Amino acid sequence: MAAFGISQAVFQPGMSVKRCPWPRAEDESLVHVPFARQDARHDCHRVNGWHPAPPASVPLAPTAVHPVHRAPLRSHRQTQGSGRPARRRGARSPGGMETWRRRSAAFDCVPQPAAYCPDWMAELPDALPLSRLSIPGTHDSLSLFGGRRLRCQSWGLEAQLAAGIRFLDVRCKLSRGELRVYHLCTFQRASLRGVLRRTLRFLRAHPGEAVLMRIKEELPIFSRPGFAAQLHRCLLEEGQGCLWCQEEMPTLGQVRGKIVVLEALTREVLGIPYEQLSISDAWNVLSLERKWARVRQHLEKAAGGDSTTMYLTFCSGNGLFTCPEEVARIVNPRCYQHLRRRGRQPVRWGVVIMDFPGAGLLRLIVESNGLQANGHSTGVPSTPAAPLQHPRGRGDRRRSRHSSARCLRRCPSGRTPLPAARLCRRTSVPVEQKLVSRSRRAPGSVRVTVV
Repeated sequence: MAAFGISQAVFQPGMSVKRCPWPRAEDESLVHVPFARQDARHDCHRVNGWHPAPPASVPLAPTAVHPVHRAPLRSHRQTQGSGRPARRRGARSPGGMETWRRRSAAFDCVPQPAAYCPDWMAELPDALPLSRLSIPGTHDSLSLFGGRRLRCQSWGLEAQLAAGIRFLDVRCKLSRGELRVYHLCTFQRASLRGVLRRTLRFLRAHPGEAVLMRIKEELPIFSRPGFAAQLHRCLLEEGQGCLWCQEEMPTLGQVRGKIVVLEALTREVLGIPYEQLSISDAWNVLSLERKWARVRQHLEKAAGGDSTTMYLTFCSGNGLFTCPEEVARIVNPRCYQHLRRRGRQPVRWGVVIMDFPGAGLLRLIVESNGLQANGHSTGVPSTPAAPLQHPRGRGDRRRSRHSSARCLRRCPSGRTPLPAARLCRRTSVPVEQKLVSRSRRAPGSVRVTVV
């Protein structure tokens, strides 16, 4: 394996490692994550009660089968006398602590996401402009290679879209007559044509969704002539009539099943002009406290700003004494707590762009769309419910089990919606959620499934 490098190895179940050339643009979904993260997916079969479900299109790497050696059972006295400290009840094993360190509600660097929300836009009204949505996105969406200094994501493109990501940051360079995806000088083993094809394949399977895609030339100071012409040709040939390349801000109904292009070209207009949006991208991080202060300030600006303007807040960053993963470990949890404080209020957060986002952070961003679509919280009634009368006519002297103070929902004859399912360690569907019919759900509400 050392003769040709681990990075060129393709893993297939039940087959040995063999050398083969890089796949073509239409086969880029077969490119796996590096070898170190291939082994990592076998360490997270059960994380906090959730079972990450890898997509069927991504084969897992074969693992070696080792014989199981069971140690003989020991009594409490034998354990104390053996010299080894007895493990406390409920303490996590070293492997569990390692998985917990790599995945939380706000941060996740495990190859498979814990969230699964591929159709959250389909339940929103068509008349809602894109500038009024809260959209989760990823910075340098295809930056999977390059080490800790350059790697910004751990999920592939299909995994990001299935988890609910609807903003993609694609950075290309013109190389050998083709637009290839780069992060600085590191080739990310993908091309713009392949990214467009894989994204449109997802939109054909989920026609109610829309994906915002920022297409940028990487390192424009070393720009090559012909980048704009090649980009125009690529969009024209691969778009298939499913691209929004106009300057106006569309509504959600106008772009369902399409890619909304955000471009930053100087002479030609191939989509919504990126520079005309409200953007906070302090990528050069010298102080994590100052970085978070700018992120929080722009989030509040988006929450109370003009509804016709799209706000883009980059929570990502890099620096001389830090890396994207370290920035995400600090900024993502603070962003999660900030959004959680206003989780029951109708808020427009704009496009929140992150590195290594967690399932809980994605849930807060997605669920805020259902709140503002209805104008109030869909999980809790806006007015307090009146106390129900006792079935035997005793009034409210004796509170029964079906009183509003003790029960989260009314009797089946009532119309009070149930509280939204929260991110918890429950592997099965809540009983209350099974009892509610689909017709009783509030219009515009968004459902997020955690697997």
